[in-house]
Amino acid sequence: MYDITIIGIGPAGGSAALFAAKAGKKVLVIDNDKSVTKRAWLENHYGVMEISGPELVEIGKKQAAKFGAELVEATVENIEKAETGFTIQTADQNFETKHIIVATGMLTDLAEKVGLHTKPGTEPRIKTILDVDANGKTNIDGIWAAGTVAGVSMHTIITAGDGAKVAINVISELNGERYVDHDMIK
Repeated sequence: MYDITIIGIGPAGGSAALFAAKAGKKVLVIDNDKSVTKRAWLENHYGVMEISGPELVEIGKKQAAKFGAELVEATVENIEKAETGFTIQTADQNFETKHIIVATGMLTDLAEKVGLHTKPGTEPRIKTILDVDANGKTNIDGIWAAGTVAGVSMHTIITAGDGAKVAINVISELNGERYVDHDMIK
């Protein structure tokens, strides 16, 4: 049983995975390696002079794995409500999880299939997004969304920040108190 499963490891999902794993949660990330970030060149990401999208994604994977996140390359085919959370189904495996963060970029097919409410997108080329509250909660308790699919700007710096925000909200709910992650120079 995972505490948090994140679907997608672009900047939103990767950032969510990093924060959740660093907080000591049992984290699974399922990604199909089709992130639009893999085609990007970035010179507008704070703290980074320039970086390719594939490099940014790989660094994000390494950061999340450093703190114990498990990464699986697969496509999520379905999500079903279970007794104590959810069962996530891929072609080869099923995973049990308490919470899910959907971070699928521009893709809403899975979300719509499992009954998450959508609304029209506002960003150029983004037709549909998930209908979430300010914390990232969807209409299904325990399923959250972050990044472009949750209606924030497609810029990687913004989606990464949204992934962190949503992860902190999930961690806080699991802990029963507000979670903060601050490191100090050693």
